[in-house]
Amino acid sequence: MYKLSKIVLASVLSGLLLISCEHKEPPKTPPVSVNVVTAKAQPVVYFDRYTATTAALSQVNLLPQVQGYITAILFKEGSHVKKGQKLYEIDRRIYEANYRAAEDNLKVAEGTLKQSQQDADRYSYLNSQKAVAKQLYDHAVITLENSKSTYKAADEALKNAKTNLNYSVITAPFDGTIGFSMVKLGDMVTVGQTVLNTISTDDPMGVDIQINEKQLLHFEELQHGKGKGIDSLFTLILPNNTFYPFDGQISIIDRAVSAQTGSVKVRIVFPNKESYLRVGMSCVLRVHNQDSTPQILIPNKAIVEQMGEYFVFEAKDTVIVSHGDTAKKNDEAPKTGMVALQRKVHVGATIGPNIIIKDGIAEGDKIIVDGVQSLHDGSQVNIADKKPKVPEGKDTSAAKHGPQ
Repeated sequence: MYKLSKIVLASVLSGLLLISCEHKEPPKTPPVSVNVVTAKAQPVVYFDRYTATTAALSQVNLLPQVQGYITAILFKEGSHVKKGQKLYEIDRRIYEANYRAAEDNLKVAEGTLKQSQQDADRYSYLNSQKAVAKQLYDHAVITLENSKSTYKAADEALKNAKTNLNYSVITAPFDGTIGFSMVKLGDMVTVGQTVLNTISTDDPMGVDIQINEKQLLHFEELQHGKGKGIDSLFTLILPNNTFYPFDGQISIIDRAVSAQTGSVKVRIVFPNKESYLRVGMSCVLRVHNQDSTPQILIPNKAIVEQMGEYFVFEAKDTVIVSHGDTAKKNDEAPKTGMVALQRKVHVGATIGPNIIIKDGIAEGDKIIVDGVQSLHDGSQVNIADKKPKVPEGKDTSAAKHGPQ
């Protein structure tokens, strides 16, 4: 009997609790206070940016063509050198001795050839007069041919000795900048193996970028003169975030598109008389965009990124229906308000604090720019009195050589 009473009491309490829960309304979330801008298309001046690396138009590793010990280093490391300037000397004594011996051998061969020619001429005359044995004449002719061959071999040996002697002095193959020496005085160098140094051209300097294959046609048009009337078509931002004081021009588009990445290398050349640019520098190349079509521009802070996709919130007028009972709904008129609707967008270039929207919103849409962190699709919002600054369609970094 006692157990039955406890069961009945528990049932009554559960029923009362359930009834009280049914009549309790959930707490209302207050609207989020936000600021909005009205999307508007306008002419935009901006630059497409590419990660770039400086590269020499010509670069070569200096390798010895003869073997020996380094006896002289005739340049200052890191300096600018001229074509033909002496850079290294390899022990020349053995090559000078070989050259002198080759000169002497050539003189002996020249004398032998002269004597053989005289004998051949004499026996040729006697043979025509039937005054000498035919065998002597034949021997004289053979001796002459052998002397000619000996002289030719001696002449080639002299040329080879002279080449080796010249190779014992390493000179600059072109004007450029030379790096740190890989060898020191007294080091032994091996033909075609020991790297002595590296020299590269420095004026002009190449700047290499990778572009998507979809942009290839545009860059080919630029290469063939479409952008000649554009001021500062190609500009460069240095690693210290300052502008390089000279403009570049497109030089080379690589022959093929990479099958792995779908990209192609493009080289822009810049004058470098002051040697501000060094091989291997990481820079940013700016390409003046020539699209005159008006673009929709909104503040960058309005963008929400989720899993590599981009969204904005549009403030939209709507009707708010009360969550009360049916009688209350019939007694009260609906209230008007605004909600935040999430829109997926495709973004373009960033221009200062603003960003170009390629598609996803239209002119006249009210885009929320403040308070987006507290929103989700369908959130109720109130527009604050404070109005954000309307974005301008001008790249604040477009000054030719101003600060970034």
